Order: sequence, then structure tokens, then C-alpha cells
Amino acid sequence: MQLIIVTGMSGSGKSVVLRLLEDIGFYCVDNLPATLIPQLIDKLNPSQTRIAISIDTRSEGLETLPNHLDDMRQRSIAVQMIFLESNQETLVKRFSETRRRHPLSKGNMTLAESIQNERNLLAPLASLGHHIDTSDLSPNTLRQWVRDLVTHDHHGMTLLFTSFGFKHGVPLDADFVFDVRCLPNPHWDAKLRPLSGKDLAVLEFLSKETLVEQMYQDIQQFVNRWLPHFVKENRHYLTVAVGCTGGQHRSVYLVEKLAAQFQSDQQQVLIRHRELEIKL
Repeated sequence: MQLIIVTGMSGSGKSVVLRLLEDIGFYCVDNLPATLIPQLIDKLNPSQTRIAISIDTRSEGLETLPNHLDDMRQRSIAVQMIFLESNQETLVKRFSETRRRHPLSKGNMTLAESIQNERNLLAPLASLGHHIDTSDLSPNTLRQWVRDLVTHDHHGMTLLFTSFGFKHGVPLDADFVFDVRCLPNPHWDAKLRPLSGKDLAVLEFLSKETLVEQMYQDIQQFVNRWLPHFVKENRHYLTVAVGCTGGQHRSVYLVEKLAAQFQSDQQQVLIRHRELEIKL
């Protein structure tokens, strides 16, 4: 059985994710009290082997969720948790544009205060699942990322390498962030500017730079050194973010190179290029 728990901030895309999971064959339950998860699993038809449950701060017994996840895993159920979040500015904008009332809004509490209150309540769960920062994501990109995630082998540790541009903000979902803005920049070559770090001309440019190779070696050795410690702590996902100025050349090149190396070492690897995918 494959069980996916979808949680996170209101307005961050939980409904989008749950609809995608339903479309690809999951039996979905929206806003189930956390205390009822074991009963639901026990009462489901044996043919239901792919289940997705959405849980938010209105869920009764939210504090019991970590124990329920452990119990499910001890029963040999493959459990994944997806934690969605967005920055404050984006959430305020989304609620203001849709004129929806925040689930925790009450009394004289402002929208911003309601969002912060929810963030505080969800903080104990944030480390339990795979984070996705939806601040700048279109619904289509979010759906594709989740599709890639849930169809990936869900056993053991999955390394996720993501490139990004600092001028668009640091990803909220990163466990490690490496700044590579100090490296030679293909942007200043007019012929390379419209290309990305996946194009041959940019690859040839960066592969000749000693500093780029040194940065690659340092990041690769750092992740290699600390990865076993995260595995020992029963972490299922580790997100390594590499950022340059625009997220188009240097960070993309290094993420591709790092992912290829760790895949060759038999690691489970996913790749994201935030700025390139946002443009799609």
C-alpha cells in the first residue's frame, strides 16, 4: 500500500495536489482528522492500494500525526508526506485575490496574523515530509513536480537537486543552499545569454573553468559526507539547492552534473530547475 499525506499552508496548493493524485488513480480523502487515519486504513477495500489524505490545521488530533506515520511504516505501508508552503507575500496575495476567508481567521486577527498562526501550528510537521515551495509555481508545474515525486521509487532516501536564481528568492524547501554567483557567468556572453546550463555551448564554456570544477567537487564531497547521517535519521528526502543570479546557467549546469554523479552512485535522484520550469 502507498499512502500519501498532503499537508501544509492554506492557499499553497493542497487542492491542486489532491485533484492530481485522484486523476492518477489515488483514492483521496480531503481534510480527514489525523486521529482517524488508522481506522480509514483498516476499513478500506483491499483493492485500494494507493491512498492520499489531505490534512490541515483544522484537523482534529494534528499532534498525533507523527505517531500515526510511524505506525503505518511499521505495518509495511509506504508512507510519503508532502508539505506545501509559500511565502507570506504570496499567500496574502492569493487570499486577497480570491476573497477567501483564511481557515484560522477569527475576531480581530488580520490575514497576515492568521497565516503566521497557521505556520506556527504546522511547524512541528514541517520536518516530516518533502517540502514544495509553491510561491512562484504555476498549477501545471506543481502538478508535474508531484507526479514525478509520487511515481518515483518511494523506498529509501531520495536526493532532490534544484537550481534557482537568487534574484527570485531562495527556495523555502531547501535543506542545503549553495551560492555559486562567484563563478564565471555565461550571461555576459551575448551568444550564451539566451541559452541554459543544459545547452552544449554553455556546458563547454563552464566545463573549461577551473573554479566551476572546484565548486562542483566541494558540493559533491559535502553532500557525500553528510548524506549517510540523514539516512541514519530516517529522512526520506534531502533537497540540495544551487543558486546563481538568474537560475539559468551556472546553477543549472551544476545541478545536472551533481545529479548525474549521484545517480551513477546508485542514489535515487530527482532534478528541478525552478526558473526554467516557471517559464514553461
